[in-house]
Amino acid sequence: SVTRSSRRDCGCGKMKVVVALAATASALVAPVAKVAPATSLDAKSAAMPFLECPAALDGLDYPGNVGFDPLRFTDSDWNMAEVIIPKERWMGEYAEIPMVYWMREAELKHGRICMLAVVGFVATDLGFRLPGEMHNVASINAHDMAVDMGAMTQIGIWIAVAECIGYLAILEMLDGSGRQPGDFGFDPLQIGGANDPEMQLKELENGRLAMLAFSGIVTQAVLTGKGFPYF
Repeated sequence: SVTRSSRRDCGCGKMKVVVALAATASALVAPVAKVAPATSLDAKSAAMPFLECPAALDGLDYPGNVGFDPLRFTDSDWNMAEVIIPKERWMGEYAEIPMVYWMREAELKHGRICMLAVVGFVATDLGFRLPGEMHNVASINAHDMAVDMGAMTQIGIWIAVAECIGYLAILEMLDGSGRQPGDFGFDPLQIGGANDPEMQLKELENGRLAMLAFSGIVTQAVLTGKGFPYF
């Protein structure tokens, strides 16, 4: 029995040594890298299913986002805040403005301008004009008339005022205000579009349509030399 006990103790001692050595060896082995979950790198654009959706637009919760960016502007890693004002010249907290945010700001701005432009261009050609000789011209000739009458300076001043307002909004955004693209707090009719995704989508889609429409209207007016409906 003494012999059996000694053998048992010897066996237990050997097991303890093996376990200790195994633990030491495992500590020297590099940990196995965790496999990252599969990403949607192969996600297709909803607007152009034969193209991959840009990474910046994949899953982005913006009204009207259908993954359309064939030229890949949103792939840029620029912080547009540094393009506007260098960080060393800014006092206080300095926010980041990713390219996709900047592109949405630009899209809304151009869409709004073109919605006004389409209405003004067509209304003028339908006969809705201000009194005075300089206003009694077709829309396509309005630019040349404004240059001849010296009105471009006045137009430039109003554009500068609008740009200053936009610049102040960008500065507010740089200060980390959390301002959303295109939000100027302008809602005189109390529609509530700033907090309504459906209204935001309507504005965006009408703006996109207006950008295409204005290009087509001006082209047709130049080619035909006729007023509305430009053929």
